Parts: sequence; C-alpha cells; structure tokens
Amino acid sequence: MIAAKVMDSIWSTRKADSLVGLKFMLVEVLGGMDAGRLMIAVDTIGAGVGERVLVCIGSSARKMLDREDVPIDAVIVGIIDEDCMF
Repeated sequence: MIAAKVMDSIWSTRKADSLVGLKFMLVEVLGGMDAGRLMIAVDTIGAGVGERVLVCIGSSARKMLDREDVPIDAVIVGIIDEDCMF
C-alpha cells in the first residue's frame, strides 16, 4: 500500500466492458523511491482532487473490487487525515 495525492479525474469515453462504471483518478505517489510517480487508480471511496489517499496496488487492488477479471493495478482504499504528515 502506498500514500498518494489525487491530482485529477480521468475521463474515458470508450473502455473495456469490465471497466464500465469505475471512476478513475490520477494520483501522485508521496514519499519513498517512487515519489512523484503518476499513476491511474480506481476510486472506490469518492476521493476528491487534492486529497491524500491510501492506494492498494497489484493483485490486491483487483481483490478490493471482488472481481479478478478486471484489468486494474491500483485502487484508492482510504483518505488520509489532514493531520498526518509526509
């Protein structure tokens, strides 16, 4: 799991059927060796632009959706309280 900041929403007018109904967000990794790296994550909790979030990556991300057939690699699973520092 990694900490990231939500940078923007990602809109897609055409996508694979298994991705229909999923909300995508552009996030920037905070801290560590990947600091500054941008990635696209599925938003499962309604995170907003500018919020710091917890992102689950890899096969664990697919398990968060209870669907192994979805081609995703990152899912937003929590919003970090404002009083936490990085």
